Amino acid sequence: MRSNTGRTARRRTLRVAAAALTMAAGLTLTACSGSDAGGAKAAGQADAAAAATGVDAGAGASTTVQNGEPQADSGTKGDAKTDAKAGASGGQAANSSAAQGERCHTSGLKAAFATGGDAAPDPDAEGATTTSVALTNTSGRTCKIGGFPGVDLTSENGGGTWSLVRSSAKYSSITLGPGDTTDFTINLGLAHEGDDGAWKPAYAEITPPNETTSLKVEWPWGPLVDQSAATHPVTFVNPIG
Repeated sequence: MRSNTGRTARRRTLRVAAAALTMAAGLTLTACSGSDAGGAKAAGQADAAAAATGVDAGAGASTTVQNGEPQADSGTKGDAKTDAKAGASGGQAANSSAAQGERCHTSGLKAAFATGGDAAPDPDAEGATTTSVALTNTSGRTCKIGGFPGVDLTSENGGGTWSLVRSSAKYSSITLGPGDTTDFTINLGLAHEGDDGAWKPAYAEITPPNETTSLKVEWPWGPLVDQSAATHPVTFVNPIG
């Protein structure tokens, strides 16, 4: 009796142990199966998202894809291009302005009558003759000049000032580099010494276009027919350019 009872109890114990082992194994397999399924499901979702968007699931979030090529942030790239273009445009404008130069000022110019060679006006030309006045850029910088200069003649005998009228000639602008010279002409109605009504200048005061100060130059020629009060005198000024 004791022997059978002992064997029976031992078999029960073995069955219980076996059942416990079976249950543990089942739990382990279930846990592994659940983990694998979750990972596979997550991987599948990531692959599906990548396939839908064309973006590698491992790529950084700040990268976008356009036309199959990775692109930097469009706002930053656009701003950089705009800034670079604006900077280049501003530089070109500044360089262009510097190259063309500012207006020529009286302080940077020297005036002189052309007197060499055949520059002397013909006293018998009866108003069809001219004299030239040269203006030289002494400023050391490039400048632009164009238009009518003012010409005021001062009488030799103290008879006042004659401000010459302008012609109707057209003109343009001239660029003068340092040391460059341009000129303009004055049409003259010359008289002979001792003629009645002769008006003899002593100096010519030359005011460059758009300036308010003058360059005083000694008058190198003879007397003029006095038409200082005439509406259409023979003596008048032509423009620079």
